Amino acid sequence: MRCFLLIVLVLLVVAPAWAVGNDATSSASLARTGILIDEMHHRHATPAGFPENAARVDAIEKRFEKDGIFARGVRLKGNAPDDKWLKLVHTDAYLKRLRAACATGDAFIDSRDVPICKDSELAARTAVADVLGAVDAVMAGRVKNAFCAIRPPGHHASANRAMGFCIYNNVAIAAKYIQTKYHLARVLIVDFDVHHGNGTQATFDADPTVFYFSVHQSPFYPRTGGADETGVGAAKGTKINVPLAAGSGDAQALAAFKNRLVPAARKFKPDFILISAGFDAHKNDPIGGLAYTPAGYAALTRIVKKIAFEECHGRLVSLLEGGYNPDALAESAEAHVRTLMENDEP
Repeated sequence: MRCFLLIVLVLLVVAPAWAVGNDATSSASLARTGILIDEMHHRHATPAGFPENAARVDAIEKRFEKDGIFARGVRLKGNAPDDKWLKLVHTDAYLKRLRAACATGDAFIDSRDVPICKDSELAARTAVADVLGAVDAVMAGRVKNAFCAIRPPGHHASANRAMGFCIYNNVAIAAKYIQTKYHLARVLIVDFDVHHGNGTQATFDADPTVFYFSVHQSPFYPRTGGADETGVGAAKGTKINVPLAAGSGDAQALAAFKNRLVPAARKFKPDFILISAGFDAHKNDPIGGLAYTPAGYAALTRIVKKIAFEECHGRLVSLLEGGYNPDALAESAEAHVRTLMENDEP
């Protein structure tokens, strides 16, 4: 009898502590950052020496493994590819033309800066599905935010044309997916790639429910993104472009985020935030002409994360765009993700 009473006493003391610990573990899991890297990106094979290649994502993956980033985050899987989501942004004619070009062995689609192989459309379709899977994970509360290291990139692709290494506009499709599947009214897209995301802006230029903010080098490819491009019709004022001169660095980008993005986002009150995370503004990038550092990328990320925390319950998905020095890309992506992993309250 004494033995039985002792066991009961121990359970009464230990069980609440165990329950609290278990809840804490669950909460910690929900507060973690999702990371998605899909081996399917290798199926988009580009010519030797071409800057957009599989080594970019491989460098991120190796660095994340080496520095324990995967151990701190949650590895996510993408959704099954589904054409209905592609058609939210891209025309049927474009989908057919792209698939025919891949099937017949064409070397390029639309311009020589978008090389393709037989599996390029499949890889691009998978990249879209990966981002949508990350959105689902955030909306389900499985992770607090997510980073998708995908390729090919997407922010130059328009409804019926590939350009600038981009095949499907991953971030534009994700924005429409969020609105269509989850009925969230307002989506903010923040683009800090060195190039202006002309395809993304064109998709939403007349749409006041998607706010597009871009800081980019100018004059530079694709020769769009002037400060006077603020949206059309009812969407006027929901597009902000901040062109920066070559050589601009962290301070100029941070000023744009603090002085332009923050007040605009607070007024817009987004329900979800997407980041077109291009790291080709790094000072060592062979294509870009800006001079950002990994610390600068972390600071930009912290600002966007704070907006997400204040305005939309922290809902944020970041997806890879540019970055063509693999070492600089991996270092910058790590700084970005480490910032996403910081405590909910910046």
